[in-house]
Amino acid sequence: MLDVLRAVFGHSGFRAGQDEAVAAVLAGRDAAVLLPTGAGKSLCYQVPAVAAFERGRGTTIVVSPLIALMNDQVDALTGRGVAAAAIHSHQDEDDQRRVVARFLAGELALLYISPERAAMASFQRMLARVPIALLAIDEAHCLSQWGHDFRPEYLRLHELRDVVDAPVIALTATATPRVMDEIVSSLRMRAPAIVRGDFRRPNLRFEVRHLGSDAARLEAVIAACEAAGLRSRAGAGRAIVYCSTRKKTELVAAALKSAGFPAQHYHAGRTALARERAHSAFSAGRARVLVATNAFGMGIDYGDVRVIVHFQSPGSLEAYYQEAGRAGRDGDPSTCVLLFGPGDLMTQRKLAIGASTSAAVVQRTEAALAAVDRYARASSRCRQVMLCAHFTGTDDHATCASCDVCTGATDPMATGAAHVPEPAETLGADERQLVLDAVAALARPIGRVNLALALRGSRSKAVAEAALMQLPQYGALAHASQASIVATIDALIRERRLVRRGQKYPTIALPGATRERPTRDRPTRERRRSSARSEIARDLERYRRQKARELKWKAYMVFQTRVIAAIDAQRPASVDALARIAGLGPAKIARFGDDILAVVRRHATAARLI
Repeated sequence: MLDVLRAVFGHSGFRAGQDEAVAAVLAGRDAAVLLPTGAGKSLCYQVPAVAAFERGRGTTIVVSPLIALMNDQVDALTGRGVAAAAIHSHQDEDDQRRVVARFLAGELALLYISPERAAMASFQRMLARVPIALLAIDEAHCLSQWGHDFRPEYLRLHELRDVVDAPVIALTATATPRVMDEIVSSLRMRAPAIVRGDFRRPNLRFEVRHLGSDAARLEAVIAACEAAGLRSRAGAGRAIVYCSTRKKTELVAAALKSAGFPAQHYHAGRTALARERAHSAFSAGRARVLVATNAFGMGIDYGDVRVIVHFQSPGSLEAYYQEAGRAGRDGDPSTCVLLFGPGDLMTQRKLAIGASTSAAVVQRTEAALAAVDRYARASSRCRQVMLCAHFTGTDDHATCASCDVCTGATDPMATGAAHVPEPAETLGADERQLVLDAVAALARPIGRVNLALALRGSRSKAVAEAALMQLPQYGALAHASQASIVATIDALIRERRLVRRGQKYPTIALPGATRERPTRDRPTRERRRSSARSEIARDLERYRRQKARELKWKAYMVFQTRVIAAIDAQRPASVDALARIAGLGPAKIARFGDDILAVVRRHATAARLI
């Protein structure tokens, strides 16, 4: 399985949970897989599918709920040299016949179908004629009436077990323990391997703001997009703003455009052409903010979404975490803001229940909304811990040290308070000097919250990654509260004994402390090297966009942003060197390798001439 992972998909190793799922199905076991959004669920069935096909064990059938999601995965697999195809209602009869012919001839490693087609007797008869290596049920929470995306067609998927003698893997990013039990039961899974990933997303900062009026919410959306630097068309990063209704998406998009942001809106009420144009603009970076209903998102994979704002509360924590989890997939810091008010729950209640008189629907809806309400009103429990516990059923999770609760920045309206709490007391002269000494000892700039955590002796991941445990003052203020240390740092900034730098991710420093910068009239080799690197990255990005247009792919299907960064840093000079870059497999190197090396050689020559 590692050979396939490296040779076909260009990854050097599995993420947490992936190897366990792959090993289970390759050994012939069923598997129920719960991994958070962005954790790479598709590899859990794509790797064994390729491995089984290469060994002559047959085709993997993938049940997927969205045509767009099927097409994206088929395009990405085809680009890696994997024989994959889909059958769906948007194809004409000739296209469908060609796919069926390839399937019956045993030429496909993976075949994607909808749950509706999987339930058709004619399709099931066809399955009986071909060796099937694996059945993969993607977005498996859709079969649960307690899930947030219930699809009645999923309830018939167990019929495939009567036709096919192959292991079943069911995958989801949003299932509570109750829903996981229902998935196992409904699909008649036999002693399945239960794989639960780590739901923590340390790079995401979660925040809830209690705002009632549209005007206040629009102001908050604009402020979040401004803080992320999304006002211009040029630059890195993008944002998604989720709304519950079509009318709100249009309102928010219009407000963002009026404020000067390149924004588009997306909802199911628009024409297919209008939706495609909005999606394309967002994908290409012409629109850096997309305002959308939940019609946009499933299967979306953009690494650089820096901000997710929920203009209105979603109908469940499952929906919220799935949508918020689309932020920060590249691992860089990102922000998830939930704007909340009691009226949001009324809106969701109407959308979910409508005219239904079913007691089960009412019970399910009320339970989901109660969980959202508890999350939004929490003022003493870490947001990430609450979200992780919702999916795992346990409280055995480390606090994130970055959400509004952990940093003491919770909205006072969360508990219905009528006044703002008094500010924390600042520390005395000796403690203040200790804070200044700690800042002077820093190897690199950090934020005030992380410094406060280090001075209290925290062993959080953020403190460890910043190497703050080696700080001489580490743990010296264990007797003080985090709020008091942060208040003291703020006081030192007001007194101009410390300065704050940066807007997006502010850090603190001593006044007059500057980073070494090469002078303009005598550029150093490192400065020339940095300039050349940035030009290589820009040229590779232009090349990627051009190829994506030619092939009618998404840009990330050509190669991902992290591949550009790796090429930029390593400057490979040969095909062998390219093969060592994670994310590039033989198929990508065969198709794009010569062009990539030409870009690197061109800039290497230019650098020598300088």
